[in-house]
Amino acid sequence: MLALLGFSMIGVFMFLIITKRMSAMVALVTIPIIFALLGGFWTGLGDMMLEGIKQVAPTGVMLMFAILYFGIMIDAGLFDPLVSKILSIVKGDPLKIVIGTAVLAMAVALDGDGTTTYMITVTAMLPLYKRIGMNPLILTCVAMLSFGVMNMTPWGGPTARAVAALQLDVADVFTPLIPVMAAGILWTLFTAFVLGKRERKRLGIAEIQYSKEEKLVISELSATAALENTKRPKLIWINFLLTVTLIICLVASVLPLSTLFMIAFVIALMINYPKLDDQKERISNHAGNVLAVVGLVFASGIFTGILSGTEMVDAMANSLVAVIPESAGPYFAIITAVTSIPFTYFMANDPYYFGVLPILAETAAVYGVDPVEIARASLLGQPVHAMSPLIASAYLLVGMAGVEFGDHQKFIFKWALGSCFVMIFAALAFGVLTF
Repeated sequence: MLALLGFSMIGVFMFLIITKRMSAMVALVTIPIIFALLGGFWTGLGDMMLEGIKQVAPTGVMLMFAILYFGIMIDAGLFDPLVSKILSIVKGDPLKIVIGTAVLAMAVALDGDGTTTYMITVTAMLPLYKRIGMNPLILTCVAMLSFGVMNMTPWGGPTARAVAALQLDVADVFTPLIPVMAAGILWTLFTAFVLGKRERKRLGIAEIQYSKEEKLVISELSATAALENTKRPKLIWINFLLTVTLIICLVASVLPLSTLFMIAFVIALMINYPKLDDQKERISNHAGNVLAVVGLVFASGIFTGILSGTEMVDAMANSLVAVIPESAGPYFAIITAVTSIPFTYFMANDPYYFGVLPILAETAAVYGVDPVEIARASLLGQPVHAMSPLIASAYLLVGMAGVEFGDHQKFIFKWALGSCFVMIFAALAFGVLTF
């Protein structure tokens, strides 16, 4: 019954936001409370919600200061040369623009952080989509597919968790996955090609000449900033070095992500806008984006807090494991790969990799399946995991692109699911998973 309650809660939540009967923030708070009360969890409900909020608090702080940091970099003009270069290459061809989006997103995603990936990609590419009249859902789709594949790197998060949970060697898990990731990259480029071709057929190749001002426009935000003389061209190399240093520190885990972004933001603000009035103005200019994203993050904390506190998530995991027949034991790696798609969609990485994965690995061991294969298999659902409503950076992506979360979910689903199955088939073809 508990598992049924959990699956029903997920289903109702997704139905309401996809059909736009309720906003994501409202649904994240109200739906789990209603289902918890229906399940009889009257006592301790407040503690569950507070615990969930505590768990997402570091993410909320990180996103707040990440938005502010990259907002300052946008205002100061750090990404202007990049956009000018992209403009000179893709011009008015929708196909080139979509492929360029994929290449840029995959390159930036090498740092393993979804927030950075989405902010830089949308910042650089959204003006091109708007200039030509392209569908911004293509931008969010391609950017998220790119991150979903590249997030499998050891420093991205899921791989490190899988290795730690099963006490394995990183090289044993990740190195065989490199050709599988390559297949995922090819699928992303194929998706970009198909969507770009479709847009080219719809819009044609625009014969446009970008003015100098348009080449400097990175987003509506920076366009306004340009009129306010907030550009700092003389500081571009200092800002570039600061950003590179930040990314290196993020990858090396020198400090927690939230504190790194806080420190970087303060330094960037003081360097680019030393006057107090300018600092207040820049912070105020980005306050709307911060509130929209961080509000969703804390709302998602209530959702995950109730899902975990009521033990619905455990019941859901155990119910799925229980339905696997004994005759399917030798195929447990494949089963893990397929089930990782729904598991990682409705669960955050920590409960899945530290709660469910050890159960799967222990069960697989009974049938002689190596834990290292289970660890690899568990990572192949990441493209769908990236679109989960429990992932904070997903809200940042749709918010910056100005699209509805439900519309994005409907648009990307088949492509993300395709990415997962392409990587599963590649894993079987390359012998990364065996049966």
